Amino acid sequence: MNSATLPQRTALSILVGATLLGSALLAGCSDSKPAGAPPMGPMPVTVLEMQPQKVPSSIEVMAQTEGARETEVRARVGGILLKRLYQEGETVKAGQPLFQIDRSSYEIALAEAKARAEQTRREMNRLKGLIEAKAISQKEYDDASSSNAIAQTALRQAELNLSWTTVTAPVSGTTGRAVKSEGNLVTVGSDSLLTSVYQSNPIWVRFSLGDGDLAKLAGGRASKNNITGVELILGNGTVYPKTGKLNFLASNIDTTLGTQALRAEFDNSDNQLLPGQFVRIRLLTGERDGVFLVPQSAVIQSEQGTLVMLAGEGDKVAPRPVQAGEWRGKDWVILGGLKAGDKVIVDNLIKLRPGAPVAPHGPGEKPGGPAPAKEGAAAPGKEAAPAPAKQG
Repeated sequence: MNSATLPQRTALSILVGATLLGSALLAGCSDSKPAGAPPMGPMPVTVLEMQPQKVPSSIEVMAQTEGARETEVRARVGGILLKRLYQEGETVKAGQPLFQIDRSSYEIALAEAKARAEQTRREMNRLKGLIEAKAISQKEYDDASSSNAIAQTALRQAELNLSWTTVTAPVSGTTGRAVKSEGNLVTVGSDSLLTSVYQSNPIWVRFSLGDGDLAKLAGGRASKNNITGVELILGNGTVYPKTGKLNFLASNIDTTLGTQALRAEFDNSDNQLLPGQFVRIRLLTGERDGVFLVPQSAVIQSEQGTLVMLAGEGDKVAPRPVQAGEWRGKDWVILGGLKAGDKVIVDNLIKLRPGAPVAPHGPGEKPGGPAPAKEGAAAPGKEAAPAPAKQG
């Protein structure tokens, strides 16, 4: 035997022996029965106890805001645009200057018109004395009078042209983007648009009702008799604090789209709404009695239809098909499928299975703790104490 391999074999034997000894010790310390997972208790869930309610019936549709007046600002005279006198997007008042067009040529034209008007006026006054003395014919005086009238009209036109070189806001409202910038040539006609002014208070909201919505209304069409109120719902789902009113109902149905056009008006004195926003309109059409309000998060849309999960008999999960109406705030209006006293589960829905046990509790309540152990029962993980021996 090679003496060099002896230390190596000795070390290997020691390692194997230590491993076997450790395994034996672990086996001796372990329980004879395999450890199992602790039993799972009922899942805590929040429930709402259903009670019938009376809520307004309504129809919700998509809509878009627009200014009550959307006025184009156009140049009435041509020339070089020298200056923009407003900040794009700011609120302006009616008559406020917006643009300045070069005035020089119109000032010259006005001076010429003034000279011509003064000349014709003097000539007419001179001939007036002669016609009274019958020194000239009536025709000569009439020609002079007509020339003076034409000259005075030309003077008025020259004054207007000069004033129109300052382009003002026709109405109060919010300005749009400037179509032309300084140095551009402005011409009268199709190229005269400079900007637009949007009057956003009050603000209008345009929308249409389709066949399905119209069928919910008496007579199959919208009218002021079957619409009791108008609400506006913003993009974040909140209701606009000011109620509106209908200011236009089309008297016919669009033959292409099969819809009836409507328009509502809302106060917008705080400029919270901007023209062009997409919003939702809620038309109040009366009241529904005996319906239930369920949070939107508790309503499940599935291939089988609309469902809610109930904490049913024995506190077990029971799916319930329901008939959903429209949204009311953050709730669904449930028209059928529920009865008073039903306990609708509103959380942990993704973890629930039909028939699974649950521990229901009301909103704001804490889930109940484990039931107290019965007298004489063993605590979890401990053996029961032996019963005392009977006294002879």
